[in-house]
Amino acid sequence: MLGMEVNLNSIVVFGFISFAIYWFYRVLDWVWLRPKKLEKCLREQGFKGNPYRLFLGDQYESGKLIREAMSKPIGVEEDVKKRIIPHILKAVQTHGKKSFMWVGRIPRVFVTDPELIREVLTKYYRFNKNHHDLDPITKFLFTGIGSLEGDPWSRRRKTINPAFHFEKLKLMLPAFYLACRDMVSKWDDKVPEGGSAEVEVWHDIETLTGDVISRTLFGSKYEEGRRIFELMKELTTLTIDVCRSVYIPGKRFLPTKRNNRLRAIDKEVRVRINEIINKKMKAMKTGEATGDDFLGILLECNLNEIKEQGNSGAGMSTEEIIGECKLFYFAGQDTTSTLIVWTMVLLSRHPEWQQRAREEVLQIFGDKKPDYDGISRLKIVTMILNEVLRIYTPVAELTKVAHEDAQLGKYFIPAGVQLMMSQILLHHDPEIWGDDVMEFKPERFSEGVLKATKSQGSYFPFSLGPRMCIGMNFALLEAKMAMALVLRRFCFKLSPAYVHAPMTLITMQPQFGAHLILQKL
Repeated sequence: MLGMEVNLNSIVVFGFISFAIYWFYRVLDWVWLRPKKLEKCLREQGFKGNPYRLFLGDQYESGKLIREAMSKPIGVEEDVKKRIIPHILKAVQTHGKKSFMWVGRIPRVFVTDPELIREVLTKYYRFNKNHHDLDPITKFLFTGIGSLEGDPWSRRRKTINPAFHFEKLKLMLPAFYLACRDMVSKWDDKVPEGGSAEVEVWHDIETLTGDVISRTLFGSKYEEGRRIFELMKELTTLTIDVCRSVYIPGKRFLPTKRNNRLRAIDKEVRVRINEIINKKMKAMKTGEATGDDFLGILLECNLNEIKEQGNSGAGMSTEEIIGECKLFYFAGQDTTSTLIVWTMVLLSRHPEWQQRAREEVLQIFGDKKPDYDGISRLKIVTMILNEVLRIYTPVAELTKVAHEDAQLGKYFIPAGVQLMMSQILLHHDPEIWGDDVMEFKPERFSEGVLKATKSQGSYFPFSLGPRMCIGMNFALLEAKMAMALVLRRFCFKLSPAYVHAPMTLITMQPQFGAHLILQKL
């Protein structure tokens, strides 16, 4: 009996030691062996970067550079990149374009060849969205179609696509007009007749784009959407804080102030959107028209998908529809507001282009309400917007991850390696755009985007390929409507109080607002 007990104890001890060794190796592989193996593979192919440092990688130094850059404004003529991506600039200056940096324990390779960028963005089945090593709590913001991959993404895109068709966007144009008219009226009240006044336009532009999203998403219920707009702005700020900190597994479960607030915001947003969805569904069941709003169109598309497939599981659940509404707020509001504000800032600095755009607007519309056909004929305004998107690209970088071992051009990319494509680096590259790359020259786009670039991967403010931003035409249509109404009513220039301080909060925004002098025409 004693011998059996000894043997049993030995088995238990052996099992415990084996278990401990297994997990020790797993952890060692996760924090050290795997990163070093990836680093070796990249260096053998000629990529350069700092040696891997346990767990943190380059994040501490990157954070320090970003904080230093954000601590002081820059001149309006200075290179915006040194304030937006100082850590990336330093890496490229130190190691060259063919380099990488460490985001925690993951190497992030810089892809600067336009042809390779096009390959990464078109072969979405090989290179996925970078959700790996993100704190799962960020799912409160990164939701909807933007968070899906593979077949789920394809099915969702098919369901949603009709909502962004040109014919549907035409139905939303009155909502664009009403929101833009309200902003212009607000500025009218601030500027004396025949005179001028300083106006901080950024806040009003943010309100405008939030109002447009609320109107186009919820139609007559847009007032109910304003609180959602405020909550989504706070959610964005908190999520950026999470993304910039080192991901520690399980950290999301801690009852920290930030985690608790993220959950509270998500809960309130979902409850509010769910109430509006239920009201809309009841109206549809009683035969009422769904209206011209995005939510009504989305619900209609979803029902059509279910009917076509003959299966209730083919469509989106209420929770998934809520996710799409949240994404519509987050992506649609930020991108358009930054495009409009930087357009006004650049036109303030280049009055000759401001006047050319104004003459075009007056020639096409006069004092009439802008319509879809007229907006589609705004060639000079379109050239200006394309150049603004080049210089002040809304999102400074896109990151994908190889979900399996993959070939990229002549390079072997191991599974787990991130690929970073910086729009702002490509958009400001003198080898692509010429020595005048930092000058505001809308004439670059006089013959369209394709003629302006040497390669499709040289200019991608809304990404490229099958996963190009589904809301691109929505954003451009809204920006054109806003600029048409503003140009027709005001001329504007930079105020002496204007401080040039672009910053990244998902999109490139003016840190201290945009103080302009508006003069009534």
